[in-house]
Amino acid sequence: MSDLGDWPGSELSDEELDTAYNVRRKAGEELFARHMARYREMSERAVEGLPGHPGIVYDEAGGERLDVWGVGDGPRPVFVFLHGGYWMALSRDVSSFMARALHERGVATVVPDYTLAPKASLEEIVRQVRAAVAWVYRRGREFGLDPERIVVGGSSAGGHLAGMTMVGGWQEPLGLPEDVVKAAMPFSGLFDIRPVTRIYVNEYVRLDLERAAALSPALLPAGYRCPAVFVAGESDGDGFLAQSRMFQPRWGGELMIVPGRDHFAVVLDLADPGSRVSAALMDLISR
Repeated sequence: MSDLGDWPGSELSDEELDTAYNVRRKAGEELFARHMARYREMSERAVEGLPGHPGIVYDEAGGERLDVWGVGDGPRPVFVFLHGGYWMALSRDVSSFMARALHERGVATVVPDYTLAPKASLEEIVRQVRAAVAWVYRRGREFGLDPERIVVGGSSAGGHLAGMTMVGGWQEPLGLPEDVVKAAMPFSGLFDIRPVTRIYVNEYVRLDLERAAALSPALLPAGYRCPAVFVAGESDGDGFLAQSRMFQPRWGGELMIVPGRDHFAVVLDLADPGSRVSAALMDLISR
């Protein structure tokens, strides 16, 4: 593991780090509220009348649930979407906005909840999302999902969690194949989370540098390198843009910076079948 004192942004002041990673402040409260309202409205419209299985307990230890949307005849490839909110906000209820668009193209969507910080440690949150992937692999076929075609994505903190399902070392103890995640699409992900130790979010996740390093996909063994597209908005937070630009060359795959999108809007392109983002996801799934 690299020197714990040498990480992206370690030379910045606390104020500069906050500016780089506080995307809610960058958006402003009015625009942020509009984005959150769109998440809910688009998610409610997407799943209204859609075939699925909401509210399934996927992890007995944590008691958390997931929703399965967009099933059809026979097992479908599945997009597992991990919501953002800096590990301390949002839920599956506002995170299924892509489900109808994917359903219409033959793909199912799984959206898990996870216990939010500070009630759960980040180690426990990572354990839960890995358990959600394990549930899809072991039991997905019962619910119309193809366990051999799992693609994982997530936005912001969910992009970090997606990264923690991409890396190696956790699959074998759960009895999963190394390539259980066949492809990944993190949005505005956090891949070296040591900067979090010096911003306001740490009031909730309570990390020190050593734990943050141990929970950073960029610092962990890759194992099987699944195909990946790393997405960020052109007007994203500077810290989030830097994170994707740092991790993508190490992992491989594609870096997609979407013009005219900010941190909160870029992921909504998943609901637009005509967008570059949606086309890239379908390309990952088709592989």
